[in-house]
Amino acid sequence: MIKPIIGSIDFIESLRGKKATFMLALSNTKTANIEGITQAGIPGMIHLTPTLDSEFLCIGEVRSLENIAETPKGVPTPALITRGVHLLAPFGRIELLDLGLEVKPRLNYFKLHSFDIEPSQSIAKGADIDAEAIFQKGVKFGQNYRCQDEYIILGESVPSGTTTAMATAIGLNYKVDNAFSSSFKDIPHDIRQKTLKLALSNLEERDDIFDVLSKLSDNMLIFNAGFILGLNNRVPLILAGGTQMACVLLIVNRMLQLMGGTMSTSNLALCTTKWVAKDENSNIKALLELLKFPINAYYSDFDFTLSSHSALSLYDQGEAKEGVGAGGALMYGFLNGLTKEKITQKVEFFLK
Repeated sequence: MIKPIIGSIDFIESLRGKKATFMLALSNTKTANIEGITQAGIPGMIHLTPTLDSEFLCIGEVRSLENIAETPKGVPTPALITRGVHLLAPFGRIELLDLGLEVKPRLNYFKLHSFDIEPSQSIAKGADIDAEAIFQKGVKFGQNYRCQDEYIILGESVPSGTTTAMATAIGLNYKVDNAFSSSFKDIPHDIRQKTLKLALSNLEERDDIFDVLSKLSDNMLIFNAGFILGLNNRVPLILAGGTQMACVLLIVNRMLQLMGGTMSTSNLALCTTKWVAKDENSNIKALLELLKFPINAYYSDFDFTLSSHSALSLYDQGEAKEGVGAGGALMYGFLNGLTKEKITQKVEFFLK
């Protein structure tokens, strides 16, 4: 039920039956306010998506709004998948990273790591991020973090994050034509291309890597690149996500190249959903093949073909593909004895 995209299956099999800390990186970028750029949430309230995702993941209900986040077409958040796995095969613990939220989640007892980071501006207007400061916060967090379980699964919830990821990769001089996915089945190419053109027009020839990231990126991408380098292979780390997490690795790759450094990646892998891995409009394998270091990457062979629920069938039609660490959560479920049937039934239960 777990299949390789690139690399060997051995690494993921070595985690079978082990407990993981599930870590969710949360951030807002004003890029999401561009009309038509994303459908990762409720129109007019897209900024609440990471807040609602974290609330539902942790406690099974949302407190900052009456209903869970869903797209205009009625696709419910992938937080349902991650929450469902957690109820069936609990994570050792859930920890949240506040990387610039407009609205903090209304939660008690759950560990919320705060880093005094503000939401980023739209990349169409230059993003206005202090990338070096955020990167260093990520490095420091990685250096000081002590995992209380056997490995870490790191997911994200950042609306419009695939657009900022694509801009970041282009700004770092990667060839990534049509490689990045979208929350839409039919990617809004015109809106995305217009946004990318505006974003890239802010670059200057003298810009260094942090200048590029400050203008084109988002807090999650920058911080997590620092976190990976700070963690330095001490603890097995699964990046639970699609092309956004691939972009985190592209930032790490470019940082290492510019510093003339190397890093062992034997404890590092990416795991996404089947919907990303098989997406005809993106190419995560091509992104991973741009890396100069070896990487293991997998997808969880899960879909909703066993469900008769119309909202869930939209996933199989390509209307939602990843988020809230769904691919990594499914991987965790499969490694801990869950079946496609059990997970499907639990997700359906949330929609009754």
